[in-house]
Amino acid sequence: MKTTETSAPVPAESGAPVTKAGLPAPGPAREKREGTVLNVFSHGILVVWAIMVAMPLVWAVMTSFKDDASIFGSPWSLPDRLHFENWSRAWTQAHMSDYFLNTVLVVGGSLIGTLVLGSMAAYVLARFEFPGNRFIYYLFIGGMSFPIMLALVPLFYVVNNMGLLNTIHGLILVYIAYSLPFTVFFLTAFFRSLPTSVAEAAFVDGASHSRTFFQIMLPMAKPGLISVGIFNFLGQWNQYMLPTVLNTDEDKHVLTQGLVQLAVSQGYKGDWSGLFAGLVMAMLPVLAAYIVFQRQVVQGLTAGALK
Repeated sequence: MKTTETSAPVPAESGAPVTKAGLPAPGPAREKREGTVLNVFSHGILVVWAIMVAMPLVWAVMTSFKDDASIFGSPWSLPDRLHFENWSRAWTQAHMSDYFLNTVLVVGGSLIGTLVLGSMAAYVLARFEFPGNRFIYYLFIGGMSFPIMLALVPLFYVVNNMGLLNTIHGLILVYIAYSLPFTVFFLTAFFRSLPTSVAEAAFVDGASHSRTFFQIMLPMAKPGLISVGIFNFLGQWNQYMLPTVLNTDEDKHVLTQGLVQLAVSQGYKGDWSGLFAGLVMAMLPVLAAYIVFQRQVVQGLTAGALK
């Protein structure tokens, strides 16, 4: 009876992992090759996504420096020269300067009010236990899920009865109420992640609650304030529905209303270069704010996770 001889397994190199069959396991070279393929794939996806996001912005800026004939004749080519008169015409004749000033006043006032009131409410809800704490917190959470479309009609009558219709300060109050739920939700979680020992040390030294909040806890919450401030700034700067319903006076229109009015008027006049110039004017402050504070935004979003 013949028997088949099996060759002895090849011994693995010293220090290399061995599988159950006695064969050497895939080495670090294969893992490195797989990691390289994954990195190339992920970076390729990111490059494609960056191009998709950046191309419309670059095209809008490029088009704002063209004349109307070049916009329709060669939309993807570079401008023959920089037509700065498009910007001056949009700034003066299209009243973008007035719309810009109104937007700065409304967003600036509402942003300050939202951060001050939201941080105070979030600090109390995060640091103090009292009857109704959870109930008030969940009311703010419910405000985030309430669709603003359902509140437009009663909100119009409330603002009108208070004499705040078509006023800057009335729009500021509405913006604050609109942004408070998300601000309180975001900052409550952030204040909970801050160490309590610092506040306790301030109380031992005789500091009051208000002094502890404004001089100690609020500076410690700076990353969170910047993050939620950027989010509120983006939402309030681009808000169109609320000012359309509550701000019908043309002299007090904000940028979003002005852009719509400019688009409608240019549809008959054909001044598309001025329209793109106004569009870029409205876009640049938001883009600049995010570029300047992008590091603080990331720090505020990851502070709670790193705790």
